[in-house]
Amino acid sequence: MRTSLIVLAYFAFISLGLPDGLLGVGWPFMAATFDVPTASVGCLLVAATTGYLASSVAAGFLLSRVGVGWLLAASTAATSLALAGYALAPGLWFLVPCALLGGFGGGAIDAGLNAYAAANFNARHMNWMHACFGLGVAVGPLIMTSVLSGGSPWRLGYAVVAAAQLCLAVSFAGKARSWGRAPVPVHETPQRGRDTLRLPVVWLGVAAFGVYVAVEAGAGLWAFLLLTEGRGSSDAVAGVCVSGYWAMLFLGRVVQGAVADRVGVSRVIAGCLAGMAAGAFLVALPGPGWLAAAGLGLLGFAAAPVFPLLTLTTADRVGAAHADRAIGLQTAVAGLGGALVPTAIGVLLARAGVNILGSTLFALALLLLLLYRVSLRLAAVPAGAGRPDGAVAAAGWSVAAGVTVDGVATGPPDSSGAAARPAGPPAGISDRIGPVPGREVPVADPGDGAGSTP
Repeated sequence: MRTSLIVLAYFAFISLGLPDGLLGVGWPFMAATFDVPTASVGCLLVAATTGYLASSVAAGFLLSRVGVGWLLAASTAATSLALAGYALAPGLWFLVPCALLGGFGGGAIDAGLNAYAAANFNARHMNWMHACFGLGVAVGPLIMTSVLSGGSPWRLGYAVVAAAQLCLAVSFAGKARSWGRAPVPVHETPQRGRDTLRLPVVWLGVAAFGVYVAVEAGAGLWAFLLLTEGRGSSDAVAGVCVSGYWAMLFLGRVVQGAVADRVGVSRVIAGCLAGMAAGAFLVALPGPGWLAAAGLGLLGFAAAPVFPLLTLTTADRVGAAHADRAIGLQTAVAGLGGALVPTAIGVLLARAGVNILGSTLFALALLLLLLYRVSLRLAAVPAGAGRPDGAVAAAGWSVAAGVTVDGVATGPPDSSGAAARPAGPPAGISDRIGPVPGREVPVADPGDGAGSTP
């Protein structure tokens, strides 16, 4: 990987978080400018979520056609245009289509870059890229606050970020060919979208992402209410604790990215899922505010690398031929889970009391752990056995683009023009899969490197 591409990926995820931070600080002033109720922000959120979901699903299907570089360039340009529209909007009616366009651009950036990173980044860079999103969310409010404190209108804050997004779009376009030389892995025989949708392991992964974001967002949204009304903490203390939760999420991604490279991704995921359940359990225990705060800190630190590492290992579970489309679906449902489930938790808290939050988070954390374990079991089973176009991929093999032998993709040709050995299965999978019934799958011979038939 070129350093310039990694840096661009980091800045792309910073740009994803910036608009959220701008809206949080600027909306009261925007509502006053347009003379609309504060609750009208829901129209923007619905429009942005709609665009995000649509582009996240479509991104996986577009990657193999336009390439990740041009997809990112176009998506960032769309986001820049949407933010410029915010800065020039004459009324709320104009903001709604801008929010739709911004959500469409953000969803494509998120899904497209996640698919690319899952195929080309290691665990450390994957986590650090996602940590940059948290950095963007933190910088956005600072930009808007600085603009407003200086006596400038809120529109300037959006104009500044729109200009930054435009520069990023130009950078993506300038590097489009470089991204293309390291494409997202796709089989020589393209898989149809319905083939991906037929895999149960894909839907288990999609559900896992929705549940994960529900836990992350639900804890961050309702922790303040739990600490103040349920545990007797002051507003100031509760505010610091919630900030600490998000800080642990950022810190966990920075620290555990390097840890995953050393001890193994699967071990880190398993440990972090258990840590999420333990943190939620501490929040659920009746006791003083510091106990719930400690649980929130543990929950945030443990949850930090789960999203990027689950994305990184998507191909191990669903197969390389389905990974880009599966990641698009996962990203879309993650956004949906982050919007719908925390809202449902709020309704539950209103009816059953704020102290039910910990138990709800604990149940969701256990469900996430269960979904992950079941998906691992299905990944070890060659669900596509007998199908010449997907037997290897469905078993979780990661194959490189190259020549095809009897319908099975092998590695790229070596310097002599001969086909290289087939790419081996990911670590932890090779000892769980056997020969596919009815198929002769070339395997590596440890002796001379030539292919043989089991």
